[in-house]
Amino acid sequence: MFNPAELDDFARYYGFHYDICDSRILIRDLLTEMDRGLRGLTSDLAMIPAYLGLTTRLEPGRRVLALDAGGTNLRAALVRFTGDGKAETEGSFRSFMPGTRGRVSAEEFFDLLAAAAAPLLESAGDIAGIGFCFSYPMEVTADSDGILLKFAKEVDAPEVVGRRMGAGLREALTRRGFKAPERIVLLNDTASTLLSGLLQIPAQTGGADLYGVEAGPVIGLILGTGFNTAYPEKNIPKIGFESENDPQIVVCESGGFNPRFLGALDRQFDAATKNPGGYTLEKSAAGAYLGPLTLLVLKQAVKDGVLKFGASEKLLAWDTLQTRELNEFMYAPLAGEGPVGSLFGPGERDALATFCYLSSIITKRGALLTSAVAAATVEHLGAGRDPLVPVRIAVEGTTYLRYRGMREAFEASLHIMLNREGPRYYTVAPVEQASLLGAAVAAG
Repeated sequence: MFNPAELDDFARYYGFHYDICDSRILIRDLLTEMDRGLRGLTSDLAMIPAYLGLTTRLEPGRRVLALDAGGTNLRAALVRFTGDGKAETEGSFRSFMPGTRGRVSAEEFFDLLAAAAAPLLESAGDIAGIGFCFSYPMEVTADSDGILLKFAKEVDAPEVVGRRMGAGLREALTRRGFKAPERIVLLNDTASTLLSGLLQIPAQTGGADLYGVEAGPVIGLILGTGFNTAYPEKNIPKIGFESENDPQIVVCESGGFNPRFLGALDRQFDAATKNPGGYTLEKSAAGAYLGPLTLLVLKQAVKDGVLKFGASEKLLAWDTLQTRELNEFMYAPLAGEGPVGSLFGPGERDALATFCYLSSIITKRGALLTSAVAAATVEHLGAGRDPLVPVRIAVEGTTYLRYRGMREAFEASLHIMLNREGPRYYTVAPVEQASLLGAAVAAG
């Protein structure tokens, strides 16, 4: 029999129910970790300076080249800024990511990057700069270059590790006969999402907030395969940065936060991952982990007898459950399709409802944890109290956009957290082509 009360007790016992998470304590803990990270003290949050300011006025007619490297794809676009503060793509090029089709040397890697840019540079003539969104771990330098720390497993280019990406691209363009612009800016996808929000989320008023940003500051939030946030910061003690009127972007590495409200199954799941003890919040909310985490919870439910169905042994034998497969099932659980749907017979409606109920608890818990990060960032900014200058939260990521129930639960939790002590004014909006357009803004 489908018994929601029993399932709630099961979730609380194993520590993954969203209602055991005290959002006030979560926000307080996050604010403490943010402050420690900014000071260079030991912290769950790396609080990485991006050495990028907030570009709010883009010169009409100005052309820049935007590059986006991540996963298996490399994209390039020629972008022109228009008189209304928007951007138009005048040409684009897509290629494979260097190193995804066999090992390449450092010179070959950068030559392939330059080859992707070359057709657009030939047609553009002079450009104002190059913005390069590079979605791999790197150390951003004070001159806006980035030193590669490591690649994901799909890229085989070991000689590139430790190299400056902007300098390597500049040298490769020179080898092809191009004079690279003076400004080549490296940034990651979270900073790029923030900058694309400046461009894409409409200014609601002509006012300026306490950060001097027209229509209020922007927070960049990624909830996709991974999770991260970025925001404008006035004071970064660990690098001696302080500017009242010209803040720079800080990338929080929010997935590294270790919430105190995780339970026994979370710890068991974490211990089986490639980086136990690290990125614990990300493991509870991001798309890379939601399917496998849910499978662990469901297996425990079978073992404890709260989930019963004829093919339960088949579920217990599964090594993993892909988040994509779980999500497809959750959109049409009665269809009986896919690997998950095939587990349940026509007379097992109660088991089907139990499966969905437990899965949705995990989704809502992930949404609550990520919304606490967004709420803490708004609180840290001290923004959103003036109705004329709302905070803009630019969101990118398939988990937010497509995972069943995530977007609604995230926005509902955020509303409760931000309006608990009086109205808070903010806008949550997804941004398109965030990596390319944010890179263009950085170069502009």
